[in-house]
Amino acid sequence: QVQLVESGGGLVQPGGSLRLSCAASGRTSSTYAVGWFRQAPGKERDFVAAISWSVGGTYYADSVKDRFTISRDDNTVYLDMNSLKREDAGAYYCAAATLSRPDETWLSTYAYDYWGQGTQVTVSP
Repeated sequence: QVQLVESGGGLVQPGGSLRLSCAASGRTSSTYAVGWFRQAPGKERDFVAAISWSVGGTYYADSVKDRFTISRDDNTVYLDMNSLKREDAGAYYCAAATLSRPDETWLSTYAYDYWGQGTQVTVSP
């Protein structure tokens, strides 16, 4: 099993920045990718970004390209969020995939086996 704990959420003004962290523990050696997803109230959980665990390839939703950066340092995955917009608000979840899949599947929730509890991001003046 892989355990994931997110942190770093909070209240930020539009145009501001936040760094989210996802600390992974347990059988991280069996991890193929870690992704970030966000969910606004009453909406589906949407893909934000993902990183391939071994190769380090990164993937982004079009809506966050050039504003968000996903990175990894040992067993912690970061999501640096800049130029935040109101529509970036929501609960942010990190997830770990422990099965090898084609790269394009990292954009989908079904590719992930373990999920954290989430951290809330509020973007408001």
